[in-house]
Amino acid sequence: MTDLFTKYMGLTLRNPLVVASSSLTGNLEGVRQAAAAGAGAIVLKSLFEEQIAAQTAAMGRHADYAGHTEAAEYLQGYGMALGPQDYLELIKDSVNAVDVPIIASINCFSRNSWSEYAKKIEAAGAAALELNIGLLPTRSGQQGRAIEERYYQILHEVKSQVQIPIALKIGPYFSSFGEIATHLGHDRAEAPPFTVGWCGPGETTGKIVWRKADALVLFNRFYQLDIDIDNLELVGCNPLSKPSEINNSLRWVALLYHRIASDLAAATGVHQGRDLIKQLLAGATVVQVCSTLMINGFEQIGRMLQELEDWMQVHRFTALDQFRGRLSQAQSGHPENYERLQYIKLFVGLD
Repeated sequence: MTDLFTKYMGLTLRNPLVVASSSLTGNLEGVRQAAAAGAGAIVLKSLFEEQIAAQTAAMGRHADYAGHTEAAEYLQGYGMALGPQDYLELIKDSVNAVDVPIIASINCFSRNSWSEYAKKIEAAGAAALELNIGLLPTRSGQQGRAIEERYYQILHEVKSQVQIPIALKIGPYFSSFGEIATHLGHDRAEAPPFTVGWCGPGETTGKIVWRKADALVLFNRFYQLDIDIDNLELVGCNPLSKPSEINNSLRWVALLYHRIASDLAAATGVHQGRDLIKQLLAGATVVQVCSTLMINGFEQIGRMLQELEDWMQVHRFTALDQFRGRLSQAQSGHPENYERLQYIKLFVGLD
């Protein structure tokens, strides 16, 4: 018999396979199907910052047109409160409908008001919250450290307001991903010295002000754009991941396992049971799937879990912790294999 139970951010999951935030989990029927198919946890479709901002701005413009400044302020405040109402209802309905942890998701890029939404999400019954931070530094004047600081700010704001676990879903595009992962993955007292310029209420400038993310989700997959040369317009492309995209998250899960205190959720490029096994061997606490479910349906969850169980039986593993992280850098006798040596072997042929 194999035991697939695992702990993720303090939550007990029946298995390590988590359905990622997407349109699949944007309604109650999708949540029910994901749970029935065997998912260990479900991340709801993200509530986007732009959705709230657009709705609020539209209400404010309507009031301004009528010539009532005070009415504009009132309606904007009302819009901020009303915006996530449908999302809060989805959380409540999902929690009542299924017996697996429901993780809410906010896709944000600023810290304004998100702590208030986080409190409402917590009150609605979400077991945890995933902050999906998508910051694309497109202006030449933006400094790398300022972008990194925004992540600390958002995490600090939300962690200061809620008690539920917080996962941080981020991309790999930093000049030193290892450094930012270390800072985000440790409590203030544990983390290496680092000064954050922004401080919260009552705190002194220059003080180290961050709290650990309970989990890091690696990685946020930024959608790419393309150009339609026939219609002369920008178009989206590459909406679904490919199996070949697993390697970047696989490397960083293996590098960070046992190096940081946060749990690690592997995402992107996981399409088959063998991909799930690879990420667990690298050190992932859980593995998130999305594209493969869009291609193969929710039934793919069962197929992947069965492949995991079959593999465990062949290798005589009865629990995940018996092999989780076995092929991480921390447990390797040849840690250099996770860095430059593989390039030398591949391109130069040296042993």
